Order: sequence, then C-alpha cells, then structure tokens
Amino acid sequence: MANRKFYVVWVGHDPGIYDSWEECQAQINGFPGAKYKSFDSQTAATEAFRGDPKEHIGIIKAIASHRAAVVNYADFPDIVLDSIAVDAACSKNPGPVEYRGVDVQTGAEIFRKGPWQAGTNNIGEFLAIVHALATFHEKNPTLTIYSDSRTAIAWVKARHSRTTIVPNAQNAVIRNLLERANHWLATHTFSNPILKWNTEEWGEIPADFGRK
Repeated sequence: MANRKFYVVWVGHDPGIYDSWEECQAQINGFPGAKYKSFDSQTAATEAFRGDPKEHIGIIKAIASHRAAVVNYADFPDIVLDSIAVDAACSKNPGPVEYRGVDVQTGAEIFRKGPWQAGTNNIGEFLAIVHALATFHEKNPTLTIYSDSRTAIAWVKARHSRTTIVPNAQNAVIRNLLERANHWLATHTFSNPILKWNTEEWGEIPADFGRK
C-alpha cells in the first residue's frame, strides 16, 4: 500500500494543504508560477506551508548544477519517470554545438554527440530529439522524451527542420546531420511522447550542460 501523501500549495488558485494529488492539481493547473510539493506527513506539510517554499522546491535544480542529490520525484508527480531528457549547448550562434540525452530517473547519460562547427542551439535541440526517437522508437516506444526547446519540438512534429543557416563549407557536417534527421522523420513512424520540460517549475532540464 502506497504511503499517504500531503500536498502543500504555496502559490496557486487556493494555497493550502491537500491530501490528494487530484486536489493539488486543481490548484496549480493553469496557474503561472505555481509552487507546490508533496510530504509524507501532515505535520511536515504544515511546517513547510508556514515556511519558505524556496527551502523545499529546489531539489531538481541540483541535477542541472551537477550536485550530488537524491531526487524525490514524488515531489513532482507530473514528471514522467520513464523518460529521457535531451538538451543542446552552443557557445555562439552559429558556433560549436553538441547535445546529449540523460535518463530522467537516474541521471545517467545515455548519449552525447558533438561538438560540430557552425551549428545553432535549435539545430542541436532538434538533432537530440531525433537521436532519442531513433534510439528508442522500437525498443521502448512508450518512453517519453523531454526537451526544453519549443522550436525543436515544433520542428520534429512538422517532421522537418526549419533552420535558416546559409550553406557553406563550415556547416557542411551539421547540414548533413540535419538531412539525415529529416530523412529519418520522413521515413519512420513513432509513438514516443515528446513533451516540453517545465523549466519554470522543475528547474533546468536534467540534460542541461550547466554552462549558463
């Protein structure tokens, strides 16, 4: 039998303490900047509600800053645990770009590619999602893929990148990678959910390179 949880809503439609996720969810859905967390006892929830929410909701940000931390994902029940998070890093625009994928639940790095010259962050984010799709669409077709890039997600859903980089010798490699990714999307079907990582509420995406 699962342990009973109590949910503190510091910022929401009706701040307070709730004894079910459904009641908590009703207070935070559609509320910008909602702040909430679950606790194992009513006493702990009451003490937390009277205190500063910053002391309780920064745990996931520890992942992005690479501090050793045991993440209690029960505190964020809307995060899908059977998932991979992807992210890209690009020092200039255009510039050297790389990307990686990380297991959300364990923090283990699944893949890392690059850097390649003359890319952009949107390109890296797009390639990262397609890489995750190509890796898992058959062996784990229900695996959720998280990205913090609305642009890259839109490109993938359109099944083609929309980059405006001007072809030249420097970006030949990255353009070849884009062509391969576009071809894969055009010739494959997939059912893996692709979701936007809620950075505002959960902190930086677990695949973040920590270079901001």
